[in-house]
Amino acid sequence: MERILYRLLFTCAAALWMLIYTAIPVGAIGIEAKASILMEAETGRVLHEHNAHDKLAPASVTKIMTMLLIYEALDQERIKWDDIVTVSAHASSMGGSQIYLEAEERQTVRDLTKAVVIASANDAAVAMAEFISGSEEAFVTQMNKKARELGMKNTAFVNSCGLDAEGHLTTAYDIALMSREIMLKYPEVITYATTRLDSITHKTARGEEEFGLTNTNRLLRRYSGITGLKTGSTSQAMYCISATAEKEGMQLIAVVLAAPDPTARFDGAVKLLDYGYANYALIAKEESGTAMGEIQIFKGKVESAPVVIKEQTNVLAPKGKHIVVDSDIRIEEALDAPVMEGQRAGVVIYTHEGEEVGRSELIIAEEIAKASLGDMTGRLFKRWLFMG
Repeated sequence: MERILYRLLFTCAAALWMLIYTAIPVGAIGIEAKASILMEAETGRVLHEHNAHDKLAPASVTKIMTMLLIYEALDQERIKWDDIVTVSAHASSMGGSQIYLEAEERQTVRDLTKAVVIASANDAAVAMAEFISGSEEAFVTQMNKKARELGMKNTAFVNSCGLDAEGHLTTAYDIALMSREIMLKYPEVITYATTRLDSITHKTARGEEEFGLTNTNRLLRRYSGITGLKTGSTSQAMYCISATAEKEGMQLIAVVLAAPDPTARFDGAVKLLDYGYANYALIAKEESGTAMGEIQIFKGKVESAPVVIKEQTNVLAPKGKHIVVDSDIRIEEALDAPVMEGQRAGVVIYTHEGEEVGRSELIIAEEIAKASLGDMTGRLFKRWLFMG
């Protein structure tokens, strides 16, 4: 009898535990860190957050902003991949993670960028900051300016590499914002962010010497679909990561800050990414070029023109649920000729239960010239006949 009662109590306790466990929100399922966030990149929607707006030291995750400004300078042709950078004494004095650059050593933008992205080299980050802006201080000003542009309201950068410094703070949410910006705007960073091993050549007065670069992101070997992005650790920041991945046509950003050890950092990122891919999917709406209506054209060769979707928009939705997405098509009243192909003509806003879940810009499908005097006269004559 006692054995039966014991088994009954054990069964009830196990059932109660399972009920409690399955009701625990993702923020409490064992991510050992002071703060974390999971964001879907295309929509910018936050799928999970835990202390995501708490200001914390980011360590080398700081370098995401440094990388963003490097790729922006390349895109704007203010610098080129093959430009030669002369390393300053200040840059060569950086401690922590480094590639041991020497003062007056000369390296290409390409090799220094590789060292920043792959090996998280502090000295390379500072050398690039000085090359782009003239000094690290001026570069940090640009970092903070870009942070404000991206809506990173709780971020203040003090240096370009992430070494602990008073006032050098950001949040998991802000890190997700700058991670999203570089992944969407400069996806070419993935090439270096997913390179496990590479090398550069030191060029000093003593000659040339090869130096190996090892990626600090262990998820490259552990997680299918990983695309980056940056790890970091200092005594103050503890262990941090901004991990990006792409599977099933969906790109996720998982940020973990102040984990107690490297294992907790990577485990936390994996739990966040797994949660996102298990529970959410992107629903594709109208394809680029889909006709959504017509717009009136004043004084044009034609009196109206088709309006089409500029770019396909994907809507984020929970898996396993049928959701109804409504389309609110807002076409401008009219445009004055001449009209350029691709000119904006309105927007379509997608909503679910009254909440916006995406939008697509509407454009003119073809160029429309201004009507000639003959065109206008003929048009008036036809109207006169029709009225008659």
